[in-house]
Amino acid sequence: MTEDSTQDPTRASTQDALLQLLSGTRGGVLVTLKGDGRPQLSNVSHAYYPEERVVRISVTDDRAKTRNLRRDPRASYHVTSDDRWAYTVAEGTAELSPVARDPHDDTVEELVRLYRDVLGEHPDWDDYRAAMVRDRRLVVRLPVERVYGIPKG
Repeated sequence: MTEDSTQDPTRASTQDALLQLLSGTRGGVLVTLKGDGRPQLSNVSHAYYPEERVVRISVTDDRAKTRNLRRDPRASYHVTSDDRWAYTVAEGTAELSPVARDPHDDTVEELVRLYRDVLGEHPDWDDYRAAMVRDRRLVVRLPVERVYGIPKG
């Protein structure tokens, strides 16, 4: 499924349905590329921001997926319906936020927003903010450049 859906209303409708599945789930599989070109898959939680067409994921600085994205920012993100018959794969070129260095820096603010959008309110935001710095967390932003799959229906 390519981005050029302006010419074909059926394609636009299918693409909308695929993006709805991305919006309606909170977990999926992030696919990055290892140094040898093979895929590295990680189960993660996400939030999709349709107004920006961006998937956001919280990661730590020391993980393979983070190292992979620094070397090669191409990534795919796979989600499925509860019955696993419908699925969406979003592809894009990932951007990484800076690593959290202060409980009130821009990265931690973005992580707070992401947490709220995935899980709701945290019982202790001060502790959460400190943990983001201690864990050396950052945000993967995956702009959806291409989407394909099988929509619900």
